[in-house]
Amino acid sequence: MYLFNPENDLALANFSLNYTPPASAIRMAEELAVLPIWYAGADAASAGKDGLVGGISTAIDTKAVAWDTVMAAGSADTSESSDTKVIAAGELNHSFLETVKKVLPVQASLVSFSDIASYPHLKIVPWGWNPALKRKLISSGVSEDALPSAKELIRLRSYSNRLHAVEILRELQTEEESFCGESRFFTDTEELYAWLQSIPGSKVLKMPLSGSGKGLIWILGGITDKQRDWCRRVIREQGGVVAEPVLTKIQDFAMEFYLHEEAVRFVGYSMFSAAASGAYTGNELLSDTRIEEKLSNFVSVELLRRLRNSLIEKLSGRFPLYTGYAGVDMMVCETPGGYCLQPCVEINMRMNMGIVARIFHNRYLYPEAEGKFVVDYFKKPEDALLFHEKMQRESPLKVENGKILSGYLLLTPVTKTTSYIAYVSVLRN
Repeated sequence: MYLFNPENDLALANFSLNYTPPASAIRMAEELAVLPIWYAGADAASAGKDGLVGGISTAIDTKAVAWDTVMAAGSADTSESSDTKVIAAGELNHSFLETVKKVLPVQASLVSFSDIASYPHLKIVPWGWNPALKRKLISSGVSEDALPSAKELIRLRSYSNRLHAVEILRELQTEEESFCGESRFFTDTEELYAWLQSIPGSKVLKMPLSGSGKGLIWILGGITDKQRDWCRRVIREQGGVVAEPVLTKIQDFAMEFYLHEEAVRFVGYSMFSAAASGAYTGNELLSDTRIEEKLSNFVSVELLRRLRNSLIEKLSGRFPLYTGYAGVDMMVCETPGGYCLQPCVEINMRMNMGIVARIFHNRYLYPEAEGKFVVDYFKKPEDALLFHEKMQRESPLKVENGKILSGYLLLTPVTKTTSYIAYVSVLRN
């Protein structure tokens, strides 16, 4: 039973049973709630070394449904139960269903969120775990025995702390002198202020625990009184502040892994883009080989593969009791001495959009096809719907044998009031 809860990082940082996400996060969760239909089913970690396996046939209702519903999704992969569910929401309108049918076989089946406890045999697979989600599921009748314990959630919060990225970066730089970047963890404000004065250029300060693109402040000159207040509050509430000089970024990318206790498997690369604030905007839909080719314009493939092997060892040793996805964000940067690699910007201990893009590419695109996976926000009413209709006209979807050759495909429903959508745009080489 799959659940898309993108507010997870914020809820995990807050760590309250009664946490209420910001309105924007609630809306995103509602409007992108059907996203799991594209990655539910076969587990990437069980696939062969060259990628993911299988596909899913998805059952979704053809009528409009209320928020907080559960959408049935039967798996075509024989290694999975045919009784998989995806927690979904929103208006599953005719246009969306007709488009989805071109890629996923569709049939009708729907149960309400309040009936979640009626499926005790199904494992619940959220975007990420946090105390507020656990409480919500228990209030819906799910047995506490089927959910992470308080001890496991505390450990997950510890695993998600940015301090691990700071320490792993330092370890990696002892192995490869060519790696660039600097990251410090400060527990004392005066030491932090002294470091800020000693480093030229712009700096970024990060909360140890926060959401993607959240919990960051940018020091563009001297630190302001408001920023000092922020530092004191974060150190008091989270035990420290991460500080880094701002680098000249050329390309964001990540290495994605799946951990099962001490076993770690490399799942694939993620080449993504982010807004100036750091918020995720989209992924390239490319094969791992193609991503390595692109990165080889800046750093050697041999260096990337040594880094991959080193991270497998470090993730295994540092997170021995974790089971799930972990993404290590990286950057290619430009320095006076040439291009270099910052090998550990962030570690995301949860499902992430890079994994979604990797699964989507391997399941639904022809090998020679390339494209973009995008999560977009439209501020004005109807703009998302107008964009969708324009893309359908200008870039019609072409599918052959269940694989996308080219064109535009909407991954989540859109109506006149929708603000958030996910879609792919594919070109054939």
